[in-house]
Amino acid sequence: MRLVILLISWFLASGVVADTLRLTSGEWPPFLGAALPNQGVASRIVAEAFALEGVEVQWEFLPWARAMQLAAQGQRAGTAVWRRNAERERQFFISEPILKTQTHLFHRKAFDFDWQTVDDLRGVRLGATRGYFYGKAFNRAEKAGELNIRRINSDEVALRQLLAGRIELFPIAKTVALDLLAQHFTVAERAQLSFHPRALSRHNQHLLLSRQVAGNAAMIERFNRGLARLRDSGKIAQYLLEAQQPLSATH
Repeated sequence: MRLVILLISWFLASGVVADTLRLTSGEWPPFLGAALPNQGVASRIVAEAFALEGVEVQWEFLPWARAMQLAAQGQRAGTAVWRRNAERERQFFISEPILKTQTHLFHRKAFDFDWQTVDDLRGVRLGATRGYFYGKAFNRAEKAGELNIRRINSDEVALRQLLAGRIELFPIAKTVALDLLAQHFTVAERAQLSFHPRALSRHNQHLLLSRQVAGNAAMIERFNRGLARLRDSGKIAQYLLEAQQPLSATH
């Protein structure tokens, strides 16, 4: 009996109870959000892929750094969604890509702008959200001091600084930008902004399951199977399209 109690306590502490997973995430509309329909399109994809494998997901929305910390330490089963890097490969089992995001350079329509390489951004007043990664070339140029970049606390604040002319360019995932503009900006404000069609960076976004939680190696395989089934059904493409359709009127 004592062994049974100890096992149950361990499962509860690790965030895994039978076929229920506790996952962390942050707020990133329209992909993730506690108050969004289905808690965001990425959350919906993760939950439905797991459901196809008989696993229930319980979401916990936290500041991003805390969401990552709890999952890395094994206090929660995992976290979503994140790009892959070497450090995360050491800490987590990483899923097949759930979705792909594209970062574009937003600017005021009055600002005549074109670019081919990151070198073309020299001399331009750039905004960038604090803690965000915008691709190796951008990151390398920023570290070398080759770009005039102001790090800003949030995407919404950066877009407002763009409108105010305090910065001239702001890199942001296009779908995220259009959602922010639709939710928090007036029609007149939205009409002042555009984005360059050339993507600054493209990133696959993944589910991360902690290597500190027993059973997660098998669980990531179950998720990948469910994800493939959901993709083959056409539902992932459908959900992503539905998430973008309400935003089309913003640009």
